[in-house]
Amino acid sequence: MEALRRRIEAQVLSLSGLALGQIDYEHPIGDKGFFGPDSMPWEVHRDFTCMLVGGVAALLLQMLHPLALAGVWDHSNFRQDMLGRLRRTGQFVAGTTFGPSASVDWLLKRVRQIHQGVNGITTDGQPYAASDPALLTWVHVAEVSCFLASYRRYCNPHLSVAEQDRYYAEMARVAEGLGATNVPTSCLAVADYLTAMRPQLRCDERTVEVWQLLRDAPAPSRISVPIAHLFRLAGIDLLPDWARTQLHLQLGAWQRSLIRSGVHTLAPLLRWAVRDGAAQRARRRMGLPTRD
Repeated sequence: MEALRRRIEAQVLSLSGLALGQIDYEHPIGDKGFFGPDSMPWEVHRDFTCMLVGGVAALLLQMLHPLALAGVWDHSNFRQDMLGRLRRTGQFVAGTTFGPSASVDWLLKRVRQIHQGVNGITTDGQPYAASDPALLTWVHVAEVSCFLASYRRYCNPHLSVAEQDRYYAEMARVAEGLGATNVPTSCLAVADYLTAMRPQLRCDERTVEVWQLLRDAPAPSRISVPIAHLFRLAGIDLLPDWARTQLHLQLGAWQRSLIRSGVHTLAPLLRWAVRDGAAQRARRRMGLPTRD
């Protein structure tokens, strides 16, 4: 069983930002980083299943914004290296959540520098810049709203509104560290923000291609192909109804039931297998017991 566990864990971690190295989550001892073990980001981001499902949904939601899509389309190699793109995103989320202070500072500085070179004109003549505070807020809200929705669906459906508000308020520090402004910091503010943003969103042929590339992204092994497919479907299922409609990714009630049942069945296996992820390493840095 231990050999099986290690094999599963290795495949899971190969998809994460840990595969890139660069961050030592276990040192320096006692460094709380940006948030610390009593924070909501440490709680919400600790589960690989929730983060992967939420990450798929976040990417699809983010790409509905034409300026966000243009920045990725014109300045990223995601079409040739989707896995690398996902790893880098995972490294940023895990690093700013669980990394020590110096690593958080390094990640924020690096991303701000990258954003300075990401600018241009969309196909319909709109200027865009990745450093635009309003665009940074969109990317952030799409991401954290999906992470929290996934956590509530697959980990803790009874999470209180006060705890959800605290998650949004704490995570706003990351967005603001990148230059975002007017970041919503409560459930109500996030809901109002998403409603206000909807007239700016659209799905075009490039948005569809992003989904196709994500759908066809290679899995780490043949046995993980159906699992990866399940997570992609779960990400679609997690999206707000209006976003699924806009993306033309509708699911029937029976499909959604099967998807959720599948994830609920698989999640305990992954939680049993992954014992050396970023969350566990950070807990060791803080002298705390790791969680199975």
